Amino acid sequence: MKSKLFLIAFLFVSTFCFAQNIEVSGKVNEVATGLPIPGANVTVKNSTIGTATDMDGNFTLSVPQGSTLVFSYLGYKTKEMAVTGKTITVSLEEDAKALEEVVVIGYGSQKKREVTGAVSVVSSETLEKLNPVKVEQALQGTVSGVNVTTQSGAPGANLTIRIRGIGTNGNADPTVIVDGYVLNNTADFGLMNPNDIETITVLKDAQAAIYGTIGANGVILVTTKKGRKNSKTAFSYNTYTGFQETSKKMNVLNATEYALLLNESYANGGQNIPFPNVSGLGVGTNWQDQVFDKGVPVINHDFSVTGGGEKTSYSASGSHLDQGGIIGGNKSSFIRNTARLGLNTDLTDKLKLSTNIIYTQFERKSFNENVLGSVLFNAINTPSIYTPFNDKGDYTVLPTGNTNPGSNLGNEVINPLAQIANTYNEYNFKKLNGNITVDYELIKDLVITNRLGFNTQNARERVFNKQISYGGKVFDNVRSSVNQNAFHDNDYTYDLFATYKKSINDAHNFTVTGGMTVFKSWGEGLYATGFDVPNNSWEFADIRLTTGFSESKTANSYSYDERRLSYFGRIQYDYKGRYLLSGMIRRDSSTRFGPANRVAYFPSVTGGWIISDEPFYGESKTVSFAKLRASYGVLGNDLIGNNRYIGLLDGEATYVLNGQLVQGAAIGALSNKDLKWEEAKKFDVGLDLRLANDKLEFTADYFIDRRENLLIPNTPITGIIGTNGPGGQNPTYNAGGVDNRGLELALSFKDKIGDNFNISASYNVTFLKNEVYKVNNGTGIVEGGSFGVGQPTMTRMEVGKPLGYFYGYKTDGIFQNAAEVAAHPDQSALGTAAQPGDIRYADVNGDGKITTDDRTNLGDPIPDATMGFNLQMSYKGFDIAAYAFASIGNDMVRNYERNVPDVNKLNYTLDRWHGEGTSTTVPRVTTGATSNNIFSDYFVEDASFLRIQNVQLGYTINEDFTKRAGITKIRLYAGVNNLYTFTKYRGFDPGATNNNPLASGIDYGFYPVPRTFLLGLNLNF
Repeated sequence: MKSKLFLIAFLFVSTFCFAQNIEVSGKVNEVATGLPIPGANVTVKNSTIGTATDMDGNFTLSVPQGSTLVFSYLGYKTKEMAVTGKTITVSLEEDAKALEEVVVIGYGSQKKREVTGAVSVVSSETLEKLNPVKVEQALQGTVSGVNVTTQSGAPGANLTIRIRGIGTNGNADPTVIVDGYVLNNTADFGLMNPNDIETITVLKDAQAAIYGTIGANGVILVTTKKGRKNSKTAFSYNTYTGFQETSKKMNVLNATEYALLLNESYANGGQNIPFPNVSGLGVGTNWQDQVFDKGVPVINHDFSVTGGGEKTSYSASGSHLDQGGIIGGNKSSFIRNTARLGLNTDLTDKLKLSTNIIYTQFERKSFNENVLGSVLFNAINTPSIYTPFNDKGDYTVLPTGNTNPGSNLGNEVINPLAQIANTYNEYNFKKLNGNITVDYELIKDLVITNRLGFNTQNARERVFNKQISYGGKVFDNVRSSVNQNAFHDNDYTYDLFATYKKSINDAHNFTVTGGMTVFKSWGEGLYATGFDVPNNSWEFADIRLTTGFSESKTANSYSYDERRLSYFGRIQYDYKGRYLLSGMIRRDSSTRFGPANRVAYFPSVTGGWIISDEPFYGESKTVSFAKLRASYGVLGNDLIGNNRYIGLLDGEATYVLNGQLVQGAAIGALSNKDLKWEEAKKFDVGLDLRLANDKLEFTADYFIDRRENLLIPNTPITGIIGTNGPGGQNPTYNAGGVDNRGLELALSFKDKIGDNFNISASYNVTFLKNEVYKVNNGTGIVEGGSFGVGQPTMTRMEVGKPLGYFYGYKTDGIFQNAAEVAAHPDQSALGTAAQPGDIRYADVNGDGKITTDDRTNLGDPIPDATMGFNLQMSYKGFDIAAYAFASIGNDMVRNYERNVPDVNKLNYTLDRWHGEGTSTTVPRVTTGATSNNIFSDYFVEDASFLRIQNVQLGYTINEDFTKRAGITKIRLYAGVNNLYTFTKYRGFDPGATNNNPLASGIDYGFYPVPRTFLLGLNLNF
C-alpha cells in the first residue's frame, strides 16, 4: 500500500512540474552589427538544460517557469535574462578581455596582450564612422605617430602618409600590405573601398623588421572582411550622398581697395597714379567665387554579401564612388568602381584554401594645381577690376602691360575661367589584384603556408593642348597637340613559410616562423605626342587624326624588371604569458643594387614583461593590466629608382654626322656600383596600462629612428665628366643620415552607463624632433624647393637642422625712417639700397653688412607635435561621433603671390607701412625696385592648426520593428567632413604638403580640401 501511495505522489509531483515548463523561443544577435550569432549557448541557470542557436541565431527551449536563461558565446560578454514571456531577443556585446584581440604582425598574428612592438589598429567601426573617400584619411588623428597630409583637395588626389617623421630625402612612403601581398605604393592603398576593410594595423618600430628592406618607413597591414562559417547569408548596403564646398577662401582686395593701394604703390614709385577716381569701382569681381563651385555632389554606394557553411565562408562586395570637384565643373572629377570576392574553405581537416580578388577601375579629370600659373594662383592674383567676360561674351583677356590702369600683370597671370575652359584631359585606370593562400597542417602544430599575391594594372592618359592665345602670355599655345600615354605595370609576391607552435608544461610557449619571399615587379609605358588636331577640338584629339609633324622627338617609353628574394625567420617565446621575447632576422637581395651590395641582413629583437601577471602584483583595482616592452632592430629601404648602379643611355645629345646635326642618345645619370641599402635602426620602449576595470587604456612609447646611408642623388663631381647635357645627372651616393626621436602618448576611455548609454573617447599625441646628422656629398648640403621666379633654392638638408628646413633671410622689422636705414648694415648687396618702409634684414653673422652669408634657418614644415581627439556616444538608437586632428609647430611658405606691380594682393597688405610708426610687420608698396621680395621669414608662416575632421549623428531603428521585414539593421545618419579648421595661416590649407621631403612646405596655392555635408544609410538584412 505504501509503495502505491509513493508512486501516486511521484506521478502527481512530476505532472505538476511538467505543467510548469513553458516553451521559450528567441534570437541572439551581436550588438555591434545586429547580425545573428549562430552556435550561441542558451542554458537555464544552475541546471543542465540548454541548447544552441541555429544559423539564423534562433533557438527554442523548454524551461521551468520563472527561470533565468544564460546566453554565452566565445568572445562575447555573458548575459542573463529572466523568463517573463515566450519570446526573448538578446544582443551580446563583444568582450575585449575574453576575446583577447588578435593583432596581425606580419606572416602571422598575435594576441594583443602579447605584442611586444609598437602596433596600432584601426577597426572597421572607425572607418564606418569616418566615411573617408580615401581610406588613408582614417589614419589621421586615430593612430599616434602617423601623420596623413593632403597633397590636394582635388577629387582622387593622393595623400601623404608619414610614420614617425621623415627619415629619408627620397621616398618616405610606408609599405602597404593587403592580406599578405605588397601594394605598389600608398596611392593604390587609397583606391581601396573602405567598406572592404576589417582592420588596418600599423607597425611603427622594429616589429616591421620581418619585412626587411621594405620596412624602414613603417608597414601598414590591411586585413579585408571575410565571411563567417555556419552563418546565414547576410546582405549589407551602405550609401551616402552629399554636397561639397570649399573650406577656405583667401581674403584678397576688392576693386576699390586694389585701386587705392595701387595708387599708393605708383606714387611711392614716382609714377602717376593709375586710378584718379575710384568712386565707381565698387567691390568688382571676386575671382575665387568664380572658380569655386557650390553644392558639388558626391555619391557612394556599397553592397556586400557574406555567409558560410560548415567548411566554407564567403564575402563579396561592390562599390561605386562619384565625386565632383569644387573647381572646374565637369573638368574635375573622380569616379571609382570596385568589386571584391573572398572565399575561405576547409578542403580537408588539414588543408585550407583562401582567396581574395579585387578589381578596381577609376576615371579622373584634373587640371594644373599647386604650381605657379595654376587656376588658384591666377584666381588669387587677378585684380578685382576685371570681369570674367568681355562685352562680346568671350573670356576677358588679361593684359601683359600697357597704358591702362591695372594692366601691368606680366606674362604669367591669365583669366582662370578661360584656363579651366581650355583644359582637357582624362585618365583611365584598371587594376586586378589579389592573393591565393593554401595552409596545410603537416603535423600537429606545424602549418605550412603557400601564398601568391598578384597585381596587374593598365592606365591610359590623354591630354589635349588647345591652340590658344591668352594675349602674349607664357601659356599661349600656337599649335594644337595631343599627348597620349599608356602604362602597363605588374608585380607578384610569393610567400612560402612554416609556423610551428609548441607549449611545454603550460609554461614555456614557442612560436617559430621561417620561410622565403619572392617579389617581382615589371612593366612598360609609352608616351606619344601628335600635332595639329583637327578642328582644334577635344572631340578630335587623337594621334590617329593629327596631321602635323615635329622635328624633335615625339615619343618615348620606359620598361623595368626588378626582383627581390628574401629569407626570414622569427622566434616568439613567452613564459606563462608573463615574460615575452621575440627575435627576427631577414635576408634580402635586390636587383636595384650592384653585385657587391645586393644582399643585406636585417635583424631585430623585441621583448615584454606583463607586470600585472606577477604574483607580487596582486589584485589591483586601479591598474588591472601593466606591460613594459622594448624593441630594437635594423630595417632597410631600397626605394631609389632602378638601375642606379649602372649607366644607361637615357640622356639626350646632338651629334654631327656627315656634316649634319643629328639627335641621339647619351649617358644619363652616372652610375655608382657601390650603392647599398638605406638602413633604419629603430629603438622603442613602451608601456601599456589598463585601468579602472579596463575602462581606461594608456599607452606610451619613446622611440629613436636613426637612418644611415641615405641615398643622396646628384652628388657633385667634376664637370669634365659631362653630366650637364639633357638627361645627364651626377651619381647617387650613400652620403646622408637623419634622426627622428619622439614620444607617443595615447589614452582611451570606454564605458557603458546604465542599459542604454555608451561612451568612448580617445586622445593621442606625438612629439617629434627631426635632425640631419650627416651629409657627406662634398658640399655638406642638399638643396630643394624653389621660391618665386629666378630666386635661389630655399630648402635644405644640412647637418644639425631638420630635413627640408627653410633657408633665407631673417627679418628685423621695418625701417621707420632714414636714420634707422643709415644706422643699419648696408643691404644693397641684396639688389637695391633700403629706404624707409622696407624690410630690415638681420645681420646674422655680425660682419656689418647684409649678404647671402646672413641666410639662416627660418623654420621647417615638420610639426613638433600632432594630436588626435575622438569621441563616440550612443543612447538607445541614437549615436554621435566626432573626430579632430591638430598639428603644432609646422611652418609653411607663402609662395602663391606673384611679384608683379599690378597683380591683386591679400588684404593683410592694407596694414602696410605708409609712414613712420604705421607698421612694423608689412613693408611699403611701391612699383620701384626693392629687396622686399627676396625669400625671408616674411613669407614663412606658422601653419599650426586644429581641424574638426568629422562629425556624424545617426539613428538606428529599433530591430523589433525592422525584423518584421527581414531587416536586421537600419541606420540613418547625417554628417559633415572637414567641418572647420582653426588656424592663423593665410593659405587655403595649413595641413597640405607634397610628397617631396625636401620641398614639402611650399604653398603655391594648394587646392583646399572640401567641406562635405552627407546623408547616409546603413542597411543589413
